[in-house]
Amino acid sequence: MVRELVSKGAIGLVTTHDLALTAIPETMDGAGRNCHFEDSIEDGRLKFDYRLRPGVVRTSNALKLMKGVGLKVESSE
Repeated sequence: MVRELVSKGAIGLVTTHDLALTAIPETMDGAGRNCHFEDSIEDGRLKFDYRLRPGVVRTSNALKLMKGVGLKVESSE
């Protein structure tokens, strides 16, 4: 769908939690790229810095969020 939209002249942003989709820009001859925001947990709340950075995000906030609401989580973090 992303490639089809770009072929029709569309511009915009696509968000996802599916890291497999981050391979799409590699197939688009420079017409797409991966970017991300960084996040942190402050006072039990998720905060984003809203600074667009190049590349795929390298951290996961899902386990931190689950712990923050009191769920027991087993992880290697």
